[in-house]
Amino acid sequence: MRVFVAGATGAIGRPLVARLLEAGHEVIGMTRSDERAADLREGGAEAVVCDAHDSEALRAAVTGARPEVLVHQLTDLPQEFNPRYDYGTTNELRSQVTRDLIAAARDAGAGRFVAQGVAFFYVPTGSMVKDEEDPVTTSEVADGKFAEAGDALADLERQVLGAEGMDGLVLRYGFFYGPGTWFAEDTKLAKAYRLRLAPIVGSGEGVFSFVHVDDAAAATVAAVERAAPGIYNVVDDEPAAANDWMPAFAEAVGGEPPLRVPAVVGRAAGGQNAEAMETMRGASNAKAKRELGWEPRYASWRQGFKEGLR
Repeated sequence: MRVFVAGATGAIGRPLVARLLEAGHEVIGMTRSDERAADLREGGAEAVVCDAHDSEALRAAVTGARPEVLVHQLTDLPQEFNPRYDYGTTNELRSQVTRDLIAAARDAGAGRFVAQGVAFFYVPTGSMVKDEEDPVTTSEVADGKFAEAGDALADLERQVLGAEGMDGLVLRYGFFYGPGTWFAEDTKLAKAYRLRLAPIVGSGEGVFSFVHVDDAAAATVAAVERAAPGIYNVVDDEPAAANDWMPAFAEAVGGEPPLRVPAVVGRAAGGQNAEAMETMRGASNAKAKRELGWEPRYASWRQGFKEGLR
């Protein structure tokens, strides 16, 4: 199939393009950079250079490529973890630009649209591990930047699932780790863990779900090739409390176990990011494994942190 990947040179875009090519698909990768476009071509993909915020250029890029499937992996997250990031541009990519991509994909004759969602925006009440039917955080139940991001994600999901004439799939990915992500060997976040500057806040009972970026790419190929329209949590088999995964990540990058700080101190310094260490809910991958026919290579972050950060 001809597959257009918007966001082809991001953390997941790179391994996704490689896996699609290995599976025998024709890949057209979109990027903002001539240099990265050259890298895509060198790897065997076609490439287009386009600013996703230019709706006319975006439409021309997609319709000119004539894809059968469009994969939306566009974000504008900082290359290194920044707790003060406000999600503004990424929110626009998930709302208005999604609308433009769907319209362009329809004009191009695409029959399937696969979009990046997030598995760590479930409402932090009730069970500690959520499935795709559980409510997600939006401004109806919360406030602040996470609520604004949740509104944009909910808008993306409504648009994709309601895309006329196309099969729409949303992959709610867990926290990415591995090369090109924040959770990798040589990042600022890893350095913070080595220096014990990333403490466990309060109870540390918030539950996180991770997925290695290569496993996320494999699940995305499966979504391109098969499975019914809908929402899928793409996470590993072991949702884990901060108390468990943070010491393991610190050890994996050569650090000592994290320090602990009271909740009031952590929230004053880290705001909603710190609060998540007590309230975050994890996600179940049962539906993705069953309906995508997907099994993560790293069934647990325990193995993945030891073997997959480089």
